[in-house]
This record gives sequence, C-alpha cells and structure tokens, in this order.
Amino acid sequence: MTISLERLFSGEEHEILLNESFDFSDEPVQDAFPFAAPVKLTGKIEERAQVVTLEAEADVCYHAFCDRCAREAERRYHVPVRHVLVEELQHEDDEDDYILVEDRQLDLERLTLEDIYLFLPSKFLCTDDCKGICPQCGTNLNEASCNCKREVDPRFAALLDMLED
Repeated sequence: MTISLERLFSGEEHEILLNESFDFSDEPVQDAFPFAAPVKLTGKIEERAQVVTLEAEADVCYHAFCDRCAREAERRYHVPVRHVLVEELQHEDDEDDYILVEDRQLDLERLTLEDIYLFLPSKFLCTDDCKGICPQCGTNLNEASCNCKREVDPRFAALLDMLED
C-alpha cells in the first residue's frame, strides 16, 4: 500500500490518520508462515514545523511452534512503527535515522513488515517462562515433570563431590 505524502510535504495538510489492515500470510519467517491473521496498523503521519513523522502501532498475531518445547502457540505483539520521513538525506550516514520518501510516496506495507521483522524475538517461546522438553526422555516439562537424572558436566563433577561431603 503506497500513501501519497504530497499534501503533507507541501504543507497543505498536517495529518493523515492511519487505520489499515495488511495480509502478510504469505510472508515467510524461518520456513514458516506465522502471520495467520491480518496485521492491524493504527496511528498517524503528521507534519509539524516542516518535519513529517510516522507514529503508529502494528497489532500482530504470531502463530508458530515454540523453539523450546515445540508446542504450537500464538502470541500477540504490539510493534511500534515510528519514523521521521524525509525527501532527501543530508548525509549518507542518515539512512539509519530517517526514512527516505522518494517522489513523496511511502510504501507503508513494506515499512510495517520491516519493523515487524526487526521487532520479533530471535527465539519464539510459547510463554516467557517455557521450561522446554527433557533432553533425555522428551517430556514436555511445562505439562509434567520427569524422573530423569540430569547428567553432570564432567568439568563440574569435582565441585559436586565437594558439596556432597
């Protein structure tokens, strides 16, 4: 979705309200397609004192397998989408601080997806305190405990012997 910012940059308008929905169901994340529900973006693009800013929030429903226990899970994230929009960069180093809007056209869908990718955790967990699975018997430790004896790292065996004395 491309939004024309012509009227903001020219000073004819001062605000564009955003209430958009994006379908990212065909966007892969680590060989899966976790965006089952549309992403809702709400916020505004506004011009104040000849500075154009984007301030919005994307509500994301993320559906994937937990990286610790392999259970299917769904989590909601509220991703901030905040940027300063410019027509030209003063220095090449400014690329990290500003979004260059060529021809006063902003690809809002692409920018939102990029912000979501940067926001997502590198490891997806079903809950923040997920215990994972037992490496010996495979029991999901969130659902039950197991009687497996944990192997002691041989480098720490001497310390364990000292504690038992």
